[in-house]
Amino acid sequence: MVNQDKQTNFKKLQTLINELPWYVEEYINHKLRKLSTASLFNYCHDYKIFFNWIIAEQLYQGSVKDIPLERLEQMTVLEVESFLNYLHYQLENKELTVNRKLSALKSLFNYLQNIAETPELKPYLNRNVMAKIEFNEVKDSMETKANKMEGKILLGDEYEKFRLFVANDYGELNKENKKLYNFYQLNKERDTAIVSLILGSGLRLSELIGIELDDIDFSKYCVRVIRKGNKEQFVYFSQVAMADLQEYLAVRAAKYKIEKNNKALFISAPIGPKGKSRQLTARSVEKLIEKYATAFGKPALSVHKLRHSFATRYHAEINDVPKLRRQLGHSSIQTTMIYTHIKNDDLKIAVDKMDMPKEQID
Repeated sequence: MVNQDKQTNFKKLQTLINELPWYVEEYINHKLRKLSTASLFNYCHDYKIFFNWIIAEQLYQGSVKDIPLERLEQMTVLEVESFLNYLHYQLENKELTVNRKLSALKSLFNYLQNIAETPELKPYLNRNVMAKIEFNEVKDSMETKANKMEGKILLGDEYEKFRLFVANDYGELNKENKKLYNFYQLNKERDTAIVSLILGSGLRLSELIGIELDDIDFSKYCVRVIRKGNKEQFVYFSQVAMADLQEYLAVRAAKYKIEKNNKALFISAPIGPKGKSRQLTARSVEKLIEKYATAFGKPALSVHKLRHSFATRYHAEINDVPKLRRQLGHSSIQTTMIYTHIKNDDLKIAVDKMDMPKEQID
């Protein structure tokens, strides 16, 4: 699948790499086949903070690009703890954020010690200080996380209410605003299909915007996506999502004046008289969900919260964590377990495909 966001992220990644020491680029190239460019960009952003801190603390006299491996090898536990305190107290990073940045550093240092090697077959680092550093203990239990999430997702009949709000009620609410109303009329089938597909499958934002027409299997109600780690997977979606998707596809070409070679599923309207239709960006999807969520009365609702909403509903209906883990594309079952702690006693409407034959779910 051709994904404009991936290309943009790759260019941003290359720009950021050019600001960092040579061995970071080597590490990123090693990881490029295993992690998404967006994830690696975040890694490099974390490394930039770390190396800039080294310069600011005068632990090395020179530029970031010139920080040698020897400086990393000589780094003390106290220095690393000082950096983590800097993240927490000066940058006001939460424990989870500090853990994420520490994890990025641990991965880099592990590569330099245990994977990379010189022409003489020696490791880049003989001593790895990051191996001595422990992660912050995250205090929130799964129940606490679930409780925090519960007020920000759709539960019970809110699933269908929100879908119908996007499909119809938002337009009725804004009839007096001609500009807003006309823009809504142009995009309502597309926007409804987006919301319905996330609520009917649990797809991630990056997966959603990367879909092309040929990725959809209309007979099996599934779509081919590229998940984290560049893994290909076919993900099932609901009958309601299929109906909304087909309604959008019926008007897609005419409404968006799409060129034949544009195979992206979700399209944005051309801007200006000479503008061309193009693949909808991740930020555009985030903004449209924010718009509908605010008007619906749940401003905390986001693309990711719609994914959480699907997962909560799936668990309530199916109660099969391994299947849910596969549907969501989680690498760890512990990530999926949070949905077992969310109460959803007032659930009324089941996702159609959740009662599909067992062999189809597998």
